[in-house]
This record gives sequence, C-alpha cells and structure tokens, in this order.
Amino acid sequence: MEKEFMENEKLIIQALVYGIIFLVLITTGLILFFHYSRQKIVQKELEKAALKLENQQKILQTSIAIQETERKRIAQDLHDAISSKLNIVSLSTNVLLTDKSINEKQRASLNQILEITSTTLESSRKIAHDLMPPILDEFGLKVALEELFDDFSANTSLEIEHNIENLSKLSRTNQLHVFRIIQELMNNSIRHGKANELAIYMEENLTGFKLRYQDNGTGFNVKEVSKKNGIGLQNINSRVKILNGTLKMESTKNNGSLFIIKCKYHE
Repeated sequence: MEKEFMENEKLIIQALVYGIIFLVLITTGLILFFHYSRQKIVQKELEKAALKLENQQKILQTSIAIQETERKRIAQDLHDAISSKLNIVSLSTNVLLTDKSINEKQRASLNQILEITSTTLESSRKIAHDLMPPILDEFGLKVALEELFDDFSANTSLEIEHNIENLSKLSRTNQLHVFRIIQELMNNSIRHGKANELAIYMEENLTGFKLRYQDNGTGFNVKEVSKKNGIGLQNINSRVKILNGTLKMESTKNNGSLFIIKCKYHE
C-alpha cells in the first residue's frame, strides 16, 4: 500500500514537473513571439520613417534644383531684358544732354532720369549677381566667396576673418551649394543673430573638406531651432546632404553660434 502511494506521489510529481516545463515552454514561446513581432513592427515603422525621410529629402533636393534654375532664369532676364533696355535709356539720355538747345529745366529732368536709370541699373546688376554669381563659373569658389565677403563688409558692419581653399575637386554645381550654404549662414548671422564679427575657415583634404563658420551674434537654442527646422535651415541641411556631409551646430543665448560642416567626396 505504501509502495503504491509512493509510486502515485512520484507520478504526480512527474506530472507537475512536466506541466511546469510545458508552461515554461509556452510562456517562453509567447514571449519570443511577441518580442519578434514587436521587432518586426518596429522595423516596419523604421522603414516607413526612413522612406518618408528619403522622400522628404528628395522633395527638398528637387526644390533646391528648381530654385537654382529659377534664379538663373531671373538673373538672365534681368541681364538681357531689363539691363539692356536701361542701358539704351541711359545712352539716349546722354545724347539728349549734349543738345545745347534744351533749357535748364529740361536738362535737370534729363539728369534726374539719368540718375534714376543708373541707380536702377546698378540695383538690377546686384540682384542678378546675388541670384547667380557669374564669378563662380569664371574663377571658382574661392574668388566668388572672397567677393561675397567684400560685398558684405562694404554694405554692413560685419568684420570677416576668413581663410578658405578653392575646393577644386568639387564640380561647379557642388561649389554653388557651398556658396549658398555660406551665403545663407551670413544672412542668418545678420538678420537673426545681429552679429558684427564672423570667422570662416574652409580646408580641403584627400577625402573631402571641412567648413567652420562662427559668429558673435545673439545665439539660439539648438534644440528649439532643430525642432522648428525653418526653410533656411532645411535648405542648408539639404545642401549638406547633397554634398555627402554632416552639419553640427553649437550655440547658446548671447554667446554666438558655431557651425561645423564635414563633407566627403563621392567616390
């Protein structure tokens, strides 16, 4: 009787052990199932986010290409249509001024027309130049940037310290991207940062180049600016990505801003 009881107890213990093992296996299986299911869901979400980001990037890059095409067209129109006609007006006015039969009132009016025409002609040339700097195509990035710095120094209170290299390995299109990035940063330093001092350094190496841009402006909260991601910053980021680069921003309120851009040349 006692032997039979012990055998029954042994069978019960075995059944409990097998039951516990079965429950452990089931629980482990469920955990693994939910874990891998969750991983798949996360992976799908990451793929969706990456695809969305890629599409956004393509849209921005296309937008930048359209902007540059439109800028080139407007600059060409300003040069061919407006500037050429203003030159004709200026020449015609000068011819009329040589006529000795005109009275002083007429001469004053012609001089006023000549002055307005000259001012408008200079403005249209400057706008066309800002839209599409011809010096970039003719002499390269270094000379174009030096002219840009001179223009800003002459027309603003900015003091600019710079040391830049030509980046001869870059195509003209990519040199234009670098030019636009620096131009946008300078506009932001004046418009938003109220800066009066800039330091711009750009050096090339065997695999790419590094741009360091610093101002003494009012500064900003990097996290807030990154969240808002305005058009100017979007354009800069997009151009940096087109150049196969990274952008690092450092800034605090009332302590200026620092931008470091590192780009690798496409193999």
